[in-house]
Amino acid sequence: MGKPNLVVADVMTKEVLTLERNDKLSIADDVMKQRRIRHIPVLNRDGDLCGIITQRDLFRGILLRSLGFGSRAEDKMLESLAVKDAMHDNVITTSPDTPLAEAAELMLSNKIGCLPVVDGERLVGLISEADFVKQFAGKSEC
Repeated sequence: MGKPNLVVADVMTKEVLTLERNDKLSIADDVMKQRRIRHIPVLNRDGDLCGIITQRDLFRGILLRSLGFGSRAEDKMLESLAVKDAMHDNVITTSPDTPLAEAAELMLSNKIGCLPVVDGERLVGLISEADFVKQFAGKSEC
């Protein structure tokens, strides 16, 4: 599978799309659909990590649609709420020098699909399940 001493920095995604706390949920929904991603880190005014919004957080809109409220009601709801209203602010993070096996164990034990990678409070990357799959498949980019 590769080198046994890999660290998070070796496989993490370095160019991470982010949102700000006051962005509308509709933006998060659009970005996730267009980019086919499931997690977006949220930054505060100073550019520090303050939360994460996931695709699961947006499933509430799908629930509304399935209950018969329709896509217009879903769009209106997503447009009326800010990212800060749905994000998780108790974010589990890792550092670039964390051994890959330790990061994997952290994700598994907490049942999460990604870890924002921080240096202090500054976001420097993101490691997700997809990064582990790419590493296992021997591909640095898909």
